Amino acid sequence: MHAVILAGGSGTRLWPLSRLHQPKFLHPLSGSPMSLLQATVERVAPLAGPEQTMVVTGAAHAASVARQLTALPEENILVEPSARDSCAAIGLAAALIARHDPSAIMGAFAADHLITNPAQFVQVVRQAVAGAERGLLMTIAIKPTRPETGYGYLRCGAEVGPGPVRMVEAFAEKPAYELAKQYVESGDYLWNAGMFVWRVDAFLAELARQQPSLHDGLCRVAAAWDQPDRDEVLTAVWPTLTKISVDYAVMEGAAAAGKVGTVPGDFGWTDVGDFQTLGDVLPGDSRGNVVLGGGADHPGEKPGVLLRDTDRLVVVPHSGRLVAALGVEDLVIVDTPDVVLVCSRARSQEVKQLVDELKARGDEGFC
Repeated sequence: MHAVILAGGSGTRLWPLSRLHQPKFLHPLSGSPMSLLQATVERVAPLAGPEQTMVVTGAAHAASVARQLTALPEENILVEPSARDSCAAIGLAAALIARHDPSAIMGAFAADHLITNPAQFVQVVRQAVAGAERGLLMTIAIKPTRPETGYGYLRCGAEVGPGPVRMVEAFAEKPAYELAKQYVESGDYLWNAGMFVWRVDAFLAELARQQPSLHDGLCRVAAAWDQPDRDEVLTAVWPTLTKISVDYAVMEGAAAAGKVGTVPGDFGWTDVGDFQTLGDVLPGDSRGNVVLGGGADHPGEKPGVLLRDTDRLVVVPHSGRLVAALGVEDLVIVDTPDVVLVCSRARSQEVKQLVDELKARGDEGFC
């Protein structure tokens, strides 16, 4: 199959570590020396080698992506002139693959997910391929472990054939807690993890049905991709493409038409969205303190960090200075060369508001 990795966004809830020009997927946030992006490429390697792996990223990140992924052919790093959301990014990759093999199987994966059981992940993707070969647009979903209000959900219907594939009846927005609780208790809902597997011709046909102008624009760009006028066509066409997610553009309408299937996965998936999440999933010391980069064996003993009588801290030493903490608990401490962030773990989701305020004040150099 072909693997397409989406490396976009700025990860503002992980500010000031994640910045506009150095977003979270370029950082080693998985508990290993690899960045999230590198870990994603390694995870899909049993399914797609370097020649069959594409990364779609923005112009500001293209050089950093290339430096981190030296095994990928240069032409497999697709550079968007500007962010047009996930449907344009995925559609461009699909259109380029379709030039050579319209019936090829394609998987689309985010560069900023954390998965602790990569072997099980590969098995689940292969189960999704079986559904894609039937012509379904497949999404890989996650069995919910709690009433989570931060994720979207999929309402599942009947099983398809003897395997684990189920039809998706509808996509559900991020719910309030009581509704999320009903979803989980019903057993009919799964978390929408934003991972997709399909035949490129099936996806492009559905894109043409629901978003004809976006489809036509992407086909124009793909046709010029290896031609001398590529930059000219990109400059003219790309800004006109509808800025919309693939869920809204294609998947919701396809589900309503009975064209979407899913495979439930249980492979230790986390959407690395904020420092609270990192504190929950990365290994800590006996008192729950997590030092990013401290390693699994000695998580609290990273050089430059001194903790005494602290509990459940998330510490990110990123400046070369000593970070010391005494007698505190449930804090996030991020030390970078130009910004120090201290906040409660419980309010990690609100870090994005600080970035918004900086932009409003004109202090975008800190963003």
